[in-house]
Amino acid sequence: MSFRKKMRRRANALRRTLRTWRKLGKGVVSTEHVVLAHIIPIRRCNLSCTYCNEYDKHSAPVPLADMKRRLDYLASFGTSIITISGGEPLLHPELDDVIAHIRSRDMIAGMITNGYLLTGERIERLNRAGLEYLQISIDNVMPDDVSKKSLKVLDQKLRLLAEHAEFHVNINSVLGSGVKNPEDALTVAHRAVELGFTSTVGILHDGNGQLKPIGKREREIFGEIMKLGKRSFTRINGFQWDIADGREHNWRCRAGSRYLYVCEDGLVHYCSQQRGYPGVPIGQYTKEMRQREFLTRKGCAPRCTISCVQQVATIDNWRAPQTLLSTLGPGSAPPELVQLSGANRDR
Repeated sequence: MSFRKKMRRRANALRRTLRTWRKLGKGVVSTEHVVLAHIIPIRRCNLSCTYCNEYDKHSAPVPLADMKRRLDYLASFGTSIITISGGEPLLHPELDDVIAHIRSRDMIAGMITNGYLLTGERIERLNRAGLEYLQISIDNVMPDDVSKKSLKVLDQKLRLLAEHAEFHVNINSVLGSGVKNPEDALTVAHRAVELGFTSTVGILHDGNGQLKPIGKREREIFGEIMKLGKRSFTRINGFQWDIADGREHNWRCRAGSRYLYVCEDGLVHYCSQQRGYPGVPIGQYTKEMRQREFLTRKGCAPRCTISCVQQVATIDNWRAPQTLLSTLGPGSAPPELVQLSGANRDR
């Protein structure tokens, strides 16, 4: 790598870090805006991982005009960070324009991809569009009948990222349900650090995003990976120790308020695993609705494994006890809200 490119990367990293911490600081000071929103530009995916419930094989990309309109609504909510997800977002033919529009509205632009469609030229286009964060989850060393997101297939893509990417790259390895060899997660994590990326580890949830405890050796591997590599916002993950031990986690889920999931139809949901709630078009999602959800305790929260929602919640876990109770839980009917008595508010 040339000296000039190294210096440009360092300058980009410094600007990105300062921008990110400024945005997070804004979240600590005020609860009036959205911290993180996931937005789906396409539900279709080029893979069929058996544990995944977030894709299909037929959906068309969301028109660019619709994507820009939804991003403008999110900007009006004061949103700090946008993560583009899917499906597989790289299948969207106008993804670069989506990223550029996020940046034009002074929001941080991130993306989650399976990495299969990355080339050197595609990475350079993402640089020019203004992408700031990218995450790839790698499930195993060798592809199997559960997942094709393997290190064997993706290592070439990782090397391309190490050579070309001017954005932050995080590699997430996984443990839990469906992973045949837990040692693979450690191999993936070491390779990520070797290439200069950050490394995180996730624990696979069931079909409702709920906790499935891991075994002793898996927990040991989890601890080893947690010690690896650099620090970043993606490593705000102390809650995962409860998940690793199979314990319910005591936290205040702010989904629907500080975290939003906007599906391909432009509807706002709690998260990827609770699609349908509240299910309101983003153009009709009011400040009052966000304030209500900020104070609503979700029935699915204690056994939740959705890292991005938990990371956002750490900003507010110390304040604003949730005084409304949603009956929402895995497979439940649409939530009903009830007022909690003073004696029960802080439980």
